Amino acid sequence: MAERKKLLLRLDPQVYDAVAKWAADDLRSVNAQIEFVLRLALRQAGRPPRPGVAGDSDTVGDSGDAAEAPEE
Repeated sequence: MAERKKLLLRLDPQVYDAVAKWAADDLRSVNAQIEFVLRLALRQAGRPPRPGVAGDSDTVGDSGDAAEAPEE
């Protein structure tokens, strides 16, 4: 399996706190929550990740992070 991409991301502390709270509510890590939100935004924009690309699945992370919730 290919290695996952690493990214340095600088966030406003209030944005980070809001994402961290949301992640905790959904039983995800902050990293998994950010990936979840990015995947959701990509789908809504009609630009989903290409199937078959390493690390591309509906579940996020391999440490027991929760799978994505169905769209409303």
